[in-house]
Amino acid sequence: MNNNVEDIELELMLEAIFKRYGHDFRNYSRASIKRRVKYFLNNSDHKRISELTAKLLYDQEFLQQLIQHFSIPVTEMFRDPDFYSSLRTNILPLLKTYPFVKIWHAGCASGEEVYSLAIVLREEGLYDRSTIYATDFNESMLEKAKQGIYSITDIKNFMENYRKSGGAYSLANYFEAHYDSVIMSGALKKNITFARHNLAVDNAFGEMHLIMCRNVLIYFDRILQDRVFRLFDDSLIRDGFLCLGKKETLSFSAIAPFYESISNNMKIYQKRRPYQEFDQ
Repeated sequence: MNNNVEDIELELMLEAIFKRYGHDFRNYSRASIKRRVKYFLNNSDHKRISELTAKLLYDQEFLQQLIQHFSIPVTEMFRDPDFYSSLRTNILPLLKTYPFVKIWHAGCASGEEVYSLAIVLREEGLYDRSTIYATDFNESMLEKAKQGIYSITDIKNFMENYRKSGGAYSLANYFEAHYDSVIMSGALKKNITFARHNLAVDNAFGEMHLIMCRNVLIYFDRILQDRVFRLFDDSLIRDGFLCLGKKETLSFSAIAPFYESISNNMKIYQKRRPYQEFDQ
């Protein structure tokens, strides 16, 4: 297929999804979206992107099958252990000074990193006065996150990550093993609210003390990244913390002058002044 025609088909499909259903993927990285659409196409009975467009306009269930491929569910418990070590050292001591703590984990995928955060909060004595809002646009991933059921074959790696992150006990304290799966403890779930949220179109969460959105923004183009940074700034209290992935940065965004880098390696930033004050 001619690449120019294929690119046009992709643009038309993303526009159709937005106009028909309100899901906005138009500012996702084209390279990433294109790879995933072509993978879906190669594993379906359709030959062209335009055929997908025609079907999804009239079949919402088919749309859901397609957009499941748009999310990037590459995650694991205590991914980047040094980040969780830095969380314990650089962020939680300040959060402990608040009577309650509100945390937004955006792009939570299948939930492994949300439960990692919950474990750290519990070990630091902060969980009982914390509320975690874990969001993602992918409903099937959210359902998996709510269940908290993971393959037992991954646990060895999770345990090693936990140890490197500064874990105080044994990771086995936080799950029950059942045959080939593990189920995360119900005690970790009680202060977690899982909710569908699309960073491309949905509104801010107010008065957050900590926002985590790690390894998500690399799949957005610059326009969408700027929108999401404004969204996070609107959601974060003064002196609140914003945590990004290791390959992401706040440096070139409009809100960068109002944030202080707490960890250059782990991409942890602290809000020193609201961006809205600059607008005025």
